[in-house]
Amino acid sequence: MSRVVRIIAFGCGLCGGIVASQGPEFAQQYRQRLGGAIDELRQVITRFDADAQASGETRESAITRLRSNADDFVSRQGTAMQANVERLGRLENHRGTMMQAGPFSRVALMVRDGDQDVMEAVYRDFEPAVPVTEEGILSTAIGFIAVWGGVLLLMGFLRSLLRRPRARRQEIQA
Repeated sequence: MSRVVRIIAFGCGLCGGIVASQGPEFAQQYRQRLGGAIDELRQVITRFDADAQASGETRESAITRLRSNADDFVSRQGTAMQANVERLGRLENHRGTMMQAGPFSRVALMVRDGDQDVMEAVYRDFEPAVPVTEEGILSTAIGFIAVWGGVLLLMGFLRSLLRRPRARRQEIQA
């Protein structure tokens, strides 16, 4: 294989490693955002619970009262609070599952079960970082090897396709 092909493969491998290393970093920033979303929802619900209790209501009865109100605005507030309570439960369960999962499983859980709003916020503000965790270093190595090896295989395959017709032409001419 020519030196140029090896240099191109190495450069592509480096790019692949850099891209692959960002998966664990994205997941780490996702977990931070997830924690922030949980904290904020807890504060909102805690204030709602305090207001409900001050009015002699439970959370559930206050939500039911709001949702059944004839005033559309008030009814929507009840629906929104119910959605907040349900979302908090989902986010807490998701975070608990992610914290118990192994390093590479966290990335898969984020992709498979991640909260779309949190994911979009992370994507908007994502800052690439140099991986220093075991997960990040392994992701970098895997990305490098996969892309580097893939480029070498592809170039070898293409080279073999281009060489065969020449060999056949020489056989025909002989």
